[in-house]
Amino acid sequence: MKRFWKDVSVAAGPDGHAITLDGRPVRTPGRLPLALPHPALALAIADEWRAVGEEIDPRAMPLTGLANVAIERIATDPAPFIANLAAYAESDLLCYRAEAPEALVARQAAAWDPLLDWARRRYDIHIDTVSGIIHRAQPPLTLARLSDAVAARSAFELAGLSPIVTITGSLIAGLALIEGAADADQIWHAAQIDEAWQVEKWGDDDFAIATRTAHRADFDAGVRLLSLLD
Repeated sequence: MKRFWKDVSVAAGPDGHAITLDGRPVRTPGRLPLALPHPALALAIADEWRAVGEEIDPRAMPLTGLANVAIERIATDPAPFIANLAAYAESDLLCYRAEAPEALVARQAAAWDPLLDWARRRYDIHIDTVSGIIHRAQPPLTLARLSDAVAARSAFELAGLSPIVTITGSLIAGLALIEGAADADQIWHAAQIDEAWQVEKWGDDDFAIATRTAHRADFDAGVRLLSLLD
């Protein structure tokens, strides 16, 4: 779709802060109003629309995309989205450790143990870890409390949390970030330990670099959305 507007504005209303193009409200792909609950987020999304060139490129508008998800997929029917995110607790990256070499085992422990210790204290839960890739079920109470922690979040918080959890493979890391127990760079570094180890040993390639760059962009979009909800 080609750009068809000149002016982008934010209009406050009963449903939130709406993005308007030449005075007309923007709608999501499903034709719901693109109305944001926080003024800072609305201003950031308005900036994405102002930055559009001759043609719309959705990849250059990540906050708009996440807002669409919050409005269309989550707010209208939150239960399935919450269940999908909470399911990451069943096989959280932080719980599955390398058996060898010792240097990698030590790196994982240094980055991952503090996050697990925080979760144990924060939610009063037991979390099992295992060496290797054989699945080990977590206690039902642990899964229930982590699921409750996800369900307590708003639609827009869940939209921002989603790329963080899915890209890192860790619900616990995502919750630590959203609750301020760790920052974005710490979480990204923790999630990249295994890949960084492989790069050190075997080198990198263009496909892996491109994939990692795309994942970091999506991760950063989720982090930024969360920061604009404060």
